[in-house]
Amino acid sequence: MSTLVDNIAVLVTNEADRPERENAALVIEDGKVAWLGDAGSAPHADERIDADGRCVIPGFVDSHSHIVFAGDRSTEFEHRMTGQPYAAGGIRTTVAATRAATDAELTANAARLVAEMRAQGTTTLEIKSGYGLTTVDEARSLAIAATLTSETTYLGAHVVPAEFKDDPAAYVALVTGEMLDACAPHAKWVDVFCDNGAFDVDQARAILKAGMARGLGARMHGAQLAPSGAVQLAVELGAASVDHCTFLTDADVGALAGSETVATLLPGVEFSTRQPYPDARRLIDAGATVALACDCNPGSSFTSSMPFCIAVAVRDMNFSPAEALWAATAGGAAALRRTDVGGLAVGQRADLVILDAPSYVHFAYRPGVPLVHRVLVSAD
Repeated sequence: MSTLVDNIAVLVTNEADRPERENAALVIEDGKVAWLGDAGSAPHADERIDADGRCVIPGFVDSHSHIVFAGDRSTEFEHRMTGQPYAAGGIRTTVAATRAATDAELTANAARLVAEMRAQGTTTLEIKSGYGLTTVDEARSLAIAATLTSETTYLGAHVVPAEFKDDPAAYVALVTGEMLDACAPHAKWVDVFCDNGAFDVDQARAILKAGMARGLGARMHGAQLAPSGAVQLAVELGAASVDHCTFLTDADVGALAGSETVATLLPGVEFSTRQPYPDARRLIDAGATVALACDCNPGSSFTSSMPFCIAVAVRDMNFSPAEALWAATAGGAAALRRTDVGGLAVGQRADLVILDAPSYVHFAYRPGVPLVHRVLVSAD
């Protein structure tokens, strides 16, 4: 079965030589883009979808989320909005609720959030553990995540749980030993929160190297709360991405620019915590690869909306609309080291979004307005 999508006002392909096409069409066969070009030259297909002058973009690739959790932290958010600073310790509130929840409760909540994301155009999603922080709870969180995506990340090193507060070295030993053994079969990636109140650079190196030795790819949370050695550690280890990057030194920017490690920026966090927004222009102009992600979690960024993140990125982080869209699609794919998603070139997955707008500029031009007309996702 082949499907023609035509009468497209602007088709965003993210191809290097021609990232956008006007008055375009594409043909889908076997879940992949089989042809694209001018609408007037489109070949015959078995069925037709009339875009009716709308814009068509690749599905969003959200490369950073924490959606296997239980509980609510709206009171914490309210306190931040009245002047109390964000601290990583709030994670422990969600840990307690997640440990107490059943598998069915965790699965239902995560599936609800995935549905929210899909309705807003996200077609590829990464999900981390990190709210269990026991061997059993981390493993079950990842098993649940694996029912929802192939991009699963072991984040036993989110924070040191309360029961290990006087012996963090023992917790690192657990994360790199028994817990890793239980979680690695359910994970593709290993991650660590390397920042104030979480893990230091030496601990982060040990955790990531242990995961890599088990065949997991490396990712990192870094430079969210203060400058640190996290970014340069990520580059040193060849991590796929380092996420947050709120506080970067010139050396950090230079290291990212000279590497394949993606700087993943998370606008929802700065929006929700009132920290300063990172300057994407600084990274882009230096030649670093930049992604955008939601970081959907109950504490510091409880949004599932990539369109919202694009609007904030354009308004407050010095992205152009085109750069923000690229970061939310091809940039996210780069952060997951995927070449089959994040674009609409021939041979890529036909994961696409038809907008209720003639241009993707409307994400920032009309913030908060539901602009997704239809989402098409190829079957695995």
